[in-house]
Amino acid sequence: MARAAGVLSQLTCQAPGIMAHPGLPAFWVELVLAAVVVGIGWTLWRTGPPLRTGNGLSLAAWPIVGSWLRRLVSVPWLLLGLRILSAALFLLVIHAGLFGTPLPARNLATVLTWSLWWTGLIISIYFVGSAWCAICPWDAIATWLVRRRLWGRGSETASLQLRVPRMLRNVWPAWGMFVGLTWLELGLGITTSPYLTALLALVIVVLATLSLAVFERKAFCRHFCPVGRTIGVYSELSPVALRPIDSTICANCRSLECYHGTASVEPCPTHLVMGRLQENTFCTSCGACALSCPTHNVAWQTRPVGQEAMETARPRWDAGWFIIGLVALTSLHGLSMLPGWERWMRELGRLIGDSGQLLWSFSIGMGVSLLVPGALFAGAVYLTRRLLPRAVRFDRAFASLAFAGLPLAFSYHLAHNINHLVREAWGAGSVFLNPLGIGTLPLSEAEMQLRHLRPLVHQEVLFALQAGLLIFGFWLATRILQSRLIQLAGAADPGRLARLPVLAFITAVTLFNLWLLMQPMIMRM
Repeated sequence: MARAAGVLSQLTCQAPGIMAHPGLPAFWVELVLAAVVVGIGWTLWRTGPPLRTGNGLSLAAWPIVGSWLRRLVSVPWLLLGLRILSAALFLLVIHAGLFGTPLPARNLATVLTWSLWWTGLIISIYFVGSAWCAICPWDAIATWLVRRRLWGRGSETASLQLRVPRMLRNVWPAWGMFVGLTWLELGLGITTSPYLTALLALVIVVLATLSLAVFERKAFCRHFCPVGRTIGVYSELSPVALRPIDSTICANCRSLECYHGTASVEPCPTHLVMGRLQENTFCTSCGACALSCPTHNVAWQTRPVGQEAMETARPRWDAGWFIIGLVALTSLHGLSMLPGWERWMRELGRLIGDSGQLLWSFSIGMGVSLLVPGALFAGAVYLTRRLLPRAVRFDRAFASLAFAGLPLAFSYHLAHNINHLVREAWGAGSVFLNPLGIGTLPLSEAEMQLRHLRPLVHQEVLFALQAGLLIFGFWLATRILQSRLIQLAGAADPGRLARLPVLAFITAVTLFNLWLLMQPMIMRM
């Protein structure tokens, strides 16, 4: 009985009626700390370039299943069916949000969007890269509305086909939208409002439709979509990607159907040529290249984890800031769900005269959370440049070394969201049976406690996953750091001192995220 009371005391915050997830126990914290210490020693002790990651293996070459997998990417009805299914679920989410119960734990709009889809999406990136973009309901609905066809190449006159202005041909618009979405999510609290969740979904569909009607190809997917750009950079860590089966066939190709399309197949929506593709960043896995290729030379390919981030992805100034922004915003999600965050915001609000929802206070807190990691990383890059054996421009060094932040953001993003998934998705089956939550009541205290005591997986398994993700993120970040430093140094060993500044940043972010996982975290719904 005393043990049960102790467990419940860990699960309940001091404020009455508020439930909090328990933090990472001491054993797992010590394991992560030990791995970090070993990783620091290995990174500093090891000399010379890391082992090359090597070439991947086309899944089309696998025995028995290879031919089936090869046909899979060239079967249009399968992709169309998945798009229709995702669009149907999306429309159901909008309907439930607009006309269903306002109780977030009883409404499909909030449960599916924030507890199931978002976490499931981040998990899927590791195993299937940017495959979600191929069945994205925003793009599917926008395409059907503008092109007025369920499948195939639409009329060129269906869109104005204007070029995106040069100042917008980057990922800064997507970065701005991502910051805005985070402000709406954490500041305005749309995760707890089915109605606002549905409105947000409608706004994004309208933006995707307007972009497709005005600009050439799919500018929204390449430049404006915050989810798509997050998928794009995270998929640089994925061990799978769409690639040529035989690179010599692509090298000798002059017609470039993968880029221009055919009479019945759309051109590449993000202006990519399969034979020159070196990174997943802007690939939406839409299958247009596989459908248009006359030699059927496109298939899914395996490759070493993080190969793009280590070797082949081209450093870009805007993408570098996007990555460091992801590092900051993923940590902010954890920080804003600590029991002390609201107390800090109230104290800040008292100092600046803010009241009500404390939106000014949150905006300041969010701004600081973005500026501090950015300033620390910029300082680390400045010191690294001074220690390299040859002169390198700051923007190039920043963009290249920013790849080391990718696994830090990805690993904590997953570790944080898995906690929500296994604890708050309990009872999601009943929500699917009653998506509008008709006749339901708010979660009782007993139901909330049951969700914490009976997560979808055993609690120790959850802790092991979280600790393992942090260790994986730290290990991969140090590997990427070593590889990118060698590229900046001109294939020479940059020396141990040159590794220290960014290694210190990687370590600081890992320890801060570990501290976040140690704290009790308030549940969202």
